Amino acid sequence: MDTRKNIDGLAGGLMVGLCMIWGMQQVVLKGAADDVAPMLMLALRSGIAAVLVALLMLWRRDGLGVRAGNWRPGLVVGSLFALEFMLVGEGLRHTSASHMVIFLYTAPIFAALGLHWRLPAERLRPLQWLGIGIAFMGIVVSFAGRASGAETADAGRQLYGDILGILGAMAWGATTVVVRSSRLSNAPVTQTLFYQLLGGFVLLILACAVSGQLGFNPTPIAVGGLIFQAVLVSFASFLAWFWLLRNYLASRLGVLSFMTPMFGILFGVVLLGEPLEANFVLGSLLVLCGIVLVSGYEWVSQWLKRRA
Repeated sequence: MDTRKNIDGLAGGLMVGLCMIWGMQQVVLKGAADDVAPMLMLALRSGIAAVLVALLMLWRRDGLGVRAGNWRPGLVVGSLFALEFMLVGEGLRHTSASHMVIFLYTAPIFAALGLHWRLPAERLRPLQWLGIGIAFMGIVVSFAGRASGAETADAGRQLYGDILGILGAMAWGATTVVVRSSRLSNAPVTQTLFYQLLGGFVLLILACAVSGQLGFNPTPIAVGGLIFQAVLVSFASFLAWFWLLRNYLASRLGVLSFMTPMFGILFGVVLLGEPLEANFVLGSLLVLCGIVLVSGYEWVSQWLKRRA
């Protein structure tokens, strides 16, 4: 019997707070970029958060699942996690935080496509296929409106950064597929999170060393941003999210999580003064609608049945 509850005031309030934190992370990376490269910030936050998760695992006596063979998919998810944030870190050097948060959060689309192929229980329904079509239409609309300015260097750089954001979303979606279709699906959430953070730290630091992005200017925004990223984003918010998933209906939480891109756009415009193009706004709305149909399928189908 499923004991998970419908959304109440506690869950709703937590989800608003979590979405604000997740929406802010791209803005913090972009805002501190003059003092610390986004990729280095992501590497350092992963390392600090990995230490915090390791301490929590010791306290809870969660193992690494080495004997069970969990280290093999753990290496894969750690590598994919690092690849995702290499793409995000590099992409933020060329595009805005508002664009990055929208394109990165197309990840559920790619996860749904991968799970459809890997797990029979995750076969996509017609309504979800419609959502995928709408989301990809939104991506096309976001890109197509820039054709007239394609001759400028800034437009080309932004397009490059946006494409890296979509590739990052693919890596995030692939991570979800690996977790769901491997031994990690039954492992403690701290174990999976630790593999991701450790892999992200090691590989991102190597990437920063190779690309010459190891410079860190310890200004208040750089240090404060690192604390925010490591403690709130990579540690506390993910543990809170996993707690919510254990206690509340995932379909309801999934729908609420779509506040994240909206907060990301809002913070980018208000705090960084990022402009909003009409085609990007229209494309973003289509992407969000598509993601709701895919990830919130159960909630949407139940709502349609009640309306009928």
